[in-house]
Amino acid sequence: MRDFKQLRKLIKKNYLNNINNSNKPFIIYKTIKGFDLFTDFSKKITLNNKNIINFLNQKYKFKTKYKDTDLMIGFFGYELLNNLIGVKLPKQKSINFPKGIFYKPETKISLKEGLTYQLNSLQKIDKKFKININQKSYTKIFNKFKKKIRSGETYQIKICTKYKNKSSIDPLDFFCRLTKSNLAPEAFMIKDKNFSIISCSPENLITRNGSIISTKPIAGTLRKTKNFNKNKALSFFRNNIKETKEHNMIVDMERNDLSRICEPGSVKLKKEKTVEEYKDLYHYVSLITGKLKKNTRNIDIIKAMMPGGSVIGCPKISTLNLLNNQEKENRNIYTGSFGFIKFNSDMRFNIIIRSILNYKNVSEISVASGVVIDSNAKHEFNENVIKAKALIDLYK
Repeated sequence: MRDFKQLRKLIKKNYLNNINNSNKPFIIYKTIKGFDLFTDFSKKITLNNKNIINFLNQKYKFKTKYKDTDLMIGFFGYELLNNLIGVKLPKQKSINFPKGIFYKPETKISLKEGLTYQLNSLQKIDKKFKININQKSYTKIFNKFKKKIRSGETYQIKICTKYKNKSSIDPLDFFCRLTKSNLAPEAFMIKDKNFSIISCSPENLITRNGSIISTKPIAGTLRKTKNFNKNKALSFFRNNIKETKEHNMIVDMERNDLSRICEPGSVKLKKEKTVEEYKDLYHYVSLITGKLKKNTRNIDIIKAMMPGGSVIGCPKISTLNLLNNQEKENRNIYTGSFGFIKFNSDMRFNIIIRSILNYKNVSEISVASGVVIDSNAKHEFNENVIKAKALIDLYK
């Protein structure tokens, strides 16, 4: 029995090595039991502001016996989602990365024993990152947004900071190491010809099974120390006025988002204010569910739920406008969503955070922390540093 298990691990290991060396595009997505690997893409759709509506309204034919590959898998970028809900962005600095890409896989392989991979390619790694907003600049933006909160234009807003360097990386090596050091329930990677995305996202934005839909907002982050455990973290969050206010606002907003597409009275708070543990931090989490109205379309769901409120602030539209007018460069994948839409309309999407975008050998890590009336600029800036640490450590 042991020999059979070792043989299976060897086959999986060789498969990962072979597919990575073949330069064939592939995607790996975290599941409850392990990981799913998708490849042999028969279709690749690069989304833009003109074709996204047709893409979301597309009706797919499939046989009565549903196949695991009867789906489209990929991501919506932040700018694309803004445009979809009618939020216009000012001209910003851009690397011209695609606004969204979806793939039709013909092969799906379950990797239940985890990921094992032997690095056999040279990587040109720069250990140093340049941050686009230093603490002094961050504090100026922070104070500006504090005034907006006091004037009632927003109640909570997220300030994004970016870390960049020039590096030629092996994304599979990075992803395998990341899953061992900081495994998250919404982790994924995409490897394509001129880009890769590696993510340890913890946040599920949409899970749809039939008429039932759920979302799991995260609002509240605490650095891990030797003297802190989950129970102490929970006590900290519950007794911290700032963290409680922030969490309550995001939960209320996402309940409201779900209510737009769900039957009246069906939206319920299933789990309220629990703690999830990760390598360097604890998160404050809730779970909300609802029953979709009849004839709810994919586009209705995407427009109601995206971009995810927990990484934007609230109220969503006015806060998006404030953010977009402040930020000088595109967010690209950051605070967009990755996941799949099955041909029967079931779907699962995360919020793209804790992610590396490597495009044309430039790595980009984006993080954000929330500003409410009780926030402290130094604390929020340091929270961004904590969130980026697990990804920056991969370059050391």
